[in-house]
Amino acid sequence: MKNFIQKLPKAELHLHIEGTLEPELMFALAKKNSIQIPYKSVQELKQAYNFSSLQSFLDIYYAGANVLIHESDFFDLTWEYLLTCKEQNILHVEIFFDPQTHTKRGIAFGTVITGITKALEKAKEELGISSYLIMCFLRHLSEEEAFETLKLSLPFKAQILGVGLDSSEVGHPPSKFKNVFQACQKEGYKIVAHAGEEGDSSYIWEAIELLHVQRIDHGIRCEEDAHLVEFLKEKQIPLTVCPLSNVKLRAVSTMQEHNILKLLHKGLLVTVNSDDPAYFGGYLNENYLALTQALHINKEELKKLATNSFKASFLPQERKESFYKMIENIH
Repeated sequence: MKNFIQKLPKAELHLHIEGTLEPELMFALAKKNSIQIPYKSVQELKQAYNFSSLQSFLDIYYAGANVLIHESDFFDLTWEYLLTCKEQNILHVEIFFDPQTHTKRGIAFGTVITGITKALEKAKEELGISSYLIMCFLRHLSEEEAFETLKLSLPFKAQILGVGLDSSEVGHPPSKFKNVFQACQKEGYKIVAHAGEEGDSSYIWEAIELLHVQRIDHGIRCEEDAHLVEFLKEKQIPLTVCPLSNVKLRAVSTMQEHNILKLLHKGLLVTVNSDDPAYFGGYLNENYLALTQALHINKEELKKLATNSFKASFLPQERKESFYKMIENIH
């Protein structure tokens, strides 16, 4: 099955670029940029990855992001991830980045996005990997701050396909950001949002009805509401599910209890993604493999999940069709 997963052409739609910061690169950049990090070694840092909740992860995630200062740091970070994509036969990526994590530290928006996009352009030319960039607002901050970030993004509009909503979910429902998402839509941005990971199914309804999302990131708690499950099935609103992340952050107790296969069998457009792979113990293929081992997923189900990854993407229909054909031919 490992070889079969490796051969499958895949897209990744739920990936935070800051969440690909491996401990080794974090230490190297900390040294280069003379940044103090509260860990003495790579080993000690890895031991801290024993998260009890989303918040316990976010604390380390934001501390790690402090080492990213220069355009070249953002390039290196993104390029490392794209090399992993090449290894894992990931042919298309739709990457999240968190400008507010950097601008509040005094790093210019342009520094962040230029470093990332240079790596994406290089990957298209040299690795054959296509990509889109999605800017996320941090939901623990105010809507006013999100508006400021939207304003900062406008000179770089050609490089940004869409906007999303991430960070601490509970207590920060999508309704908090209704106005800024309305403004984003007017600017022509695609709309996605994290909902239904730690927050209950009402967060998913809000993302759909108030933010008018085209895709739900996570969404695993949709099962709490049978009407919502039917709605997601009927409208084929994609869910970008992150299995290893869900278990690591205790949103799901064990991989054996994960509901992705149930949702797939109910006809929902579910996809597999790695979220913040440096912190959660694996990139995309490791997520596929963990599901296969825990839920005894068969080859047809794996092909369906890989097909869904392209179906749920923002790629033109023609490109999607070419990927479907590639997947059909994998045996």
